[in-house]
Amino acid sequence: MSRLIGCMAALACLTLVPGCDDDDDDDGGNDDTVECPTGGTQLTEQNFGRAFLDTYCTRCHSSTRTGAARNGAPVGFDWDLIASVRAHAEEMNEEAGANADGSVNTEMPLNDPRPSDAERRQLSEWLVCGAP
Repeated sequence: MSRLIGCMAALACLTLVPGCDDDDDDDGGNDDTVECPTGGTQLTEQNFGRAFLDTYCTRCHSSTRTGAARNGAPVGFDWDLIASVRAHAEEMNEEAGANADGSVNTEMPLNDPRPSDAERRQLSEWLVCGAP
């Protein structure tokens, strides 16, 4: 009986009380977030980002495209403009980047050509470093 009560209390904690689980990070971080690496060669707009965006993204996400030519890309999500990339980096990563566990997000782009998993991981790294 006490085992059942313990299980019920644990279930209530996980479902009803925010922050009550045992998996909380001490720093409050999100386990799904890729972190900006230190050291090594940093990815930049010049050595990675621009080519990636031009190859996979700007056929829809471009300030020069309007209406149906955007293929559903929201206005203002223009990856030909680095300021827009930086402002929407989190959304970009959720659609086309990667997670800390190494899995990738494959919602975008909607059609070929599509980036490899390795390229998606590089995209995440570039975005979390601020898209320099």
